[in-house]
Amino acid sequence: MAEAKTKTTKVSAESFLDTIDDEQARKDSFTLIKLMEKITGEPPVMWGPAIIGFGKYHYKYASGHEGDICLTGFSPRKGKLSLYTMAAFEGRNDLLTRLGKHKGGKGCLYIKKLDDIDMTVLETLISKSIACLNKKIGDYKE
Repeated sequence: MAEAKTKTTKVSAESFLDTIDDEQARKDSFTLIKLMEKITGEPPVMWGPAIIGFGKYHYKYASGHEGDICLTGFSPRKGKLSLYTMAAFEGRNDLLTRLGKHKGGKGCLYIKKLDDIDMTVLETLISKSIACLNKKIGDYKE
């Protein structure tokens, strides 16, 4: 079985963010850190070279592939913030409609800047996503 590429590192989120040239992305990243810390009760941890994650859970697919990943997190990518917090829960589409300017994939949410969205809706999205994952896989805290 191949080893997971995305694992925790010893790099601090703050030192990673010091390498981000885009001032808006850096400011938004610190706002997201505060929000995700508040929701999860967990500190930020770097997962791989560019994902700031909170909490951890173990997954196992039907194929037998398994590993650990952050419960929620984000990455300041070029031109957008990628948020990893999109479990499929009831009411999700309604919240996404109310969120504001964004794009989304199956498990990701892409936002150019936090000023484009409703932060209360984002907090609800993250909280409900975590609750959905906890229900599916059990409490993530070790």
